[in-house]
Amino acid sequence: MSHETIELLCVALGALALAMQAFILLAIYIGISKSTKQMKEQVEEMRSSVMPIVDTTRELLVRLTPKVESTVTDISELAHKLRTQAADIEVAVDQILVRVQKQTSRIDTMFSGTLDAVDKASVFVAETVSKPVRQLSGVLASIKAIVESLRASDPAYREPTAHNDKDMFV
Repeated sequence: MSHETIELLCVALGALALAMQAFILLAIYIGISKSTKQMKEQVEEMRSSVMPIVDTTRELLVRLTPKVESTVTDISELAHKLRTQAADIEVAVDQILVRVQKQTSRIDTMFSGTLDAVDKASVFVAETVSKPVRQLSGVLASIKAIVESLRASDPAYREPTAHNDKDMFV
């Protein structure tokens, strides 16, 4: 085999390898283009099924956004008003508690004064009533003693008394 034949064989093998590469690249290109077309079709199909949902959602969001903002603003104002009213109620309750404490102190003082007056009055009434009662009791005791001594001087009313002198010790 001559040198030219070997060269020709090498060139033929190189050309065959290039042709095979070209066919393989052409097959890859055809496969990728078919896949790309299928993917484009699928993306278009998804887009056509998803876009109405996206459009509906977008419209819903556009319609609801002002309402949500208004609701949030209203809730914020309500919370502020509630805080203000709670502070006012707290001040009012504190004032009421101070007044109740003052009135309780006044009532306690009044009751204490009343009970002291009732105690003094009861002591006065007891002394006022008991002194004459004791005096009357003393007068009645003296009258009784006088009556008994008068009876004892009358011999008809005298009871015999037996004294036992044994028990008497002087």
